Amino acid sequence: MSDYVRNLWYLAAWDHEVPEGGMLSRTLLDETWVIARLSDGAYAMLADRCPHRFVPLSRGRLEEDVIHCPYHGLGFDRTGACVHNPFPAPPPAHVRARTMPVVHRHRGLWFWPGDPEQADPALIPDFAFVDRAGMQRSRLVIQGHYELVTDNLMDLTHAEFLHVTSFGVNGSIFSGRQSVATDESGAIWNNWDMEAVTPPSWAAPMLGEGERVDQSLHMRWHAPAAMALTVGLARAGTGRADLVVPQMVNPHIITPETRTSSHYFYDHEASPEAEALARQVFVEEDEPMIEAAQAALAGQDFWAARPAILETDAGAIRARRRLMQLRRAEAGMSEAAE
Repeated sequence: MSDYVRNLWYLAAWDHEVPEGGMLSRTLLDETWVIARLSDGAYAMLADRCPHRFVPLSRGRLEEDVIHCPYHGLGFDRTGACVHNPFPAPPPAHVRARTMPVVHRHRGLWFWPGDPEQADPALIPDFAFVDRAGMQRSRLVIQGHYELVTDNLMDLTHAEFLHVTSFGVNGSIFSGRQSVATDESGAIWNNWDMEAVTPPSWAAPMLGEGERVDQSLHMRWHAPAAMALTVGLARAGTGRADLVVPQMVNPHIITPETRTSSHYFYDHEASPEAEALARQVFVEEDEPMIEAAQAALAGQDFWAARPAILETDAGAIRARRRLMQLRRAEAGMSEAAE
C-alpha cells in the first residue's frame, strides 16, 4: 500500500518561489517535478526528466511557454506534448513528458498526484487568510516523515516543553480543555481552550500586573497534512471579547519531499525578528525531536512500533486514522481496477 494518498491536493510551492517567466525544480512525493510560470499567468507542472534521455528539463530553458531540454533540444508544452524538434522532422508524437494538474490558489501552487479526472479545485482547503499584507511566506525542509511532522502540530502540548523560551506559554495548557471534532468540510479540529490562565511571556507587557487571560489554540487539519493554527488571547472574564492582540491565523502546510523528509510551508510577519523566531521554533526546537523519533523508529511502521496513546493525542491519532482509511480505499480501488 502506498505511503501517499494520491487523490488529494498537495502544496508544491508558494507562488513567489517560481520566477516570472522561469522554472522551479522540486522533489515532491519521491519524484522531481519542474514548475513553469507561463506567459498567460498559468502554471505547468511536468516531470523533471526528459522522456528521451532522462536529463532534468529544469536545466534547459523556458521560451514562449515551451520547455526546451538542454541535451537534444526537444521542446515540451504545458500538456507534456513534444511540440519542438530541432532536427528536420516533425515533433515526435509518441514522446511526452508526464504532467500533473496544478492550480494557483491562496498564494500557493497546489498539485494533484492522482487521477486527473478527479482533480476538482473546489477541494483545495480554504487558506484565503494567507493573502494578507505584512506577511512573509516561507518554506523549509524538515528531516522527518510528514506524519511525524503532523503529530507534532496536532498535539500542541509539546509547546510547554520544547517552546518555553520562544512561546513562553507558562503552563497554561496544563489547565486547558481539549476538544476534537470533524466539521462538514471533513477537517479535523484539535482545539485547546484555557480560561483565566497566566499570559504567555510575550503578552505580559500588554497587561496589568497579575492580570489573567483566556487563551485558545485551535488547529485545523485537512488531509493529507494541510493545517491552520488560530491563536486567540483575550482578557479573562470578558467572554473572549476584549482581545489583547488581534486573532492570529497561520498556515502550517506539510508536503512530503521523500519518505524521510518534508516541505514545511508557513508564514510570519515580514521582519527579521519574526523570521528568526520561526526558524528557532521549527528548526532548533521541533526538528531535532522529529528527527530523533524517526531515527528511533529506524524504518519501522508507526503502528507496528505499538505507540502508547494518550488522551492528548486524540487529534493526531484521528488524522493518522483518516489517512489510513484513505490509503486503504485507494488501494482497494486499484485492486478492483486490476
